[in-house]
Amino acid sequence: MGEKIKVGLLYGGKSGEHEVSLQTALAVMKAFDYTKYEIKPFYITKQGEWRSGAPLLKAPEEVAQLRFGDAGTEDNALVPLFTGLTEKAGSDRTAASGVDVMFPLLHGTFGEDGTVQGLLEMANLPYVGAGVLASAVGMDKIMMKKVFAEEGIPQCAYRYFNRTQWQKDPHFFVMEVEVSLGYPCFIKPANLGSSVGISKAKNREELLQAIAYAFRFDRKVIVEEFVDAREIEVSVLGNDEPRASVPGEVVSSGDFYDYNAKYIDGKSVMQIPAQLPEETAEAVRDMAVRAFLAIDGSGLSRVDFFMRKDDGQLLINEVNTMPGFTPFSMYPLMWKETGLSYQELLDKLIQLALERHAEKQQIDYSGGAE
Repeated sequence: MGEKIKVGLLYGGKSGEHEVSLQTALAVMKAFDYTKYEIKPFYITKQGEWRSGAPLLKAPEEVAQLRFGDAGTEDNALVPLFTGLTEKAGSDRTAASGVDVMFPLLHGTFGEDGTVQGLLEMANLPYVGAGVLASAVGMDKIMMKKVFAEEGIPQCAYRYFNRTQWQKDPHFFVMEVEVSLGYPCFIKPANLGSSVGISKAKNREELLQAIAYAFRFDRKVIVEEFVDAREIEVSVLGNDEPRASVPGEVVSSGDFYDYNAKYIDGKSVMQIPAQLPEETAEAVRDMAVRAFLAIDGSGLSRVDFFMRKDDGQLLINEVNTMPGFTPFSMYPLMWKETGLSYQELLDKLIQLALERHAEKQQIDYSGGAE
């Protein structure tokens, strides 16, 4: 057997989705084939401190083991990652960083929004998943919707504003929401995942409360019309020629698929594959690939849709560039139903990351200078 591929798992993060990231990291650690890969953990605390541990000989048993203390850890884990910056092109970056490829398992801000991806680009390290642009667009619901509109992908009606605009003239935006969208409507922070900070408002009082709540989590807020619809999701895998999985459907246990319904009460139902006519399933897979390419996606994404109950129209909701990734999450389950196991999925993602990095090394960044 050849030399093991050294994979750095980056998890935790200064985000409201810190705990979700830990759950994902534990699941991935337990799924890797340790005869093929050497796994090095990198933990980012809730305060934003980077810590690294020794390479793993086997997977930890519980999440608590992923939160590194002071003993036996490197508190300044950014240093070995970035020593490669001072090296000449073609040098052994593995020796400098300790890894061949990074696998960011970070959800939400400071991890899924292009910031960490930018750091890894600067260090010239291969990494799994979307690049800087796709991560940033995929995280910002407002910019994402603008890209979808340019691509001609149908979506629900929405309005948006930032904190300064809201404070200057809240009455204007309330009237705009009421006239353009009506009640009920959904209020969301523009940059957050896992349904954190989302509320459903049935009247003006609830709208004002929901906007104040959403501004706790971001400086921009988006308000969307209510759509009486089924929630259909599709997993996308690849780089420039991606492919889509069979669609799945989420039947929420609550009024809508919020954080509690996703991670706490355990009563939401996932139907995989979704019960759809074949032509509808093909249409949603095609739209998922179009959305993935529109944001310049790479590696993986989960694309979420609404399908109106009255006429069956498909409306794109969002692209999640780092979806839930435990063996019981929608993304890997849809691929399992399509014929790709969880372990095979990890292998493929590592391969895609290395291929994309190799392609980028062909780019001339000198501007043509000799």
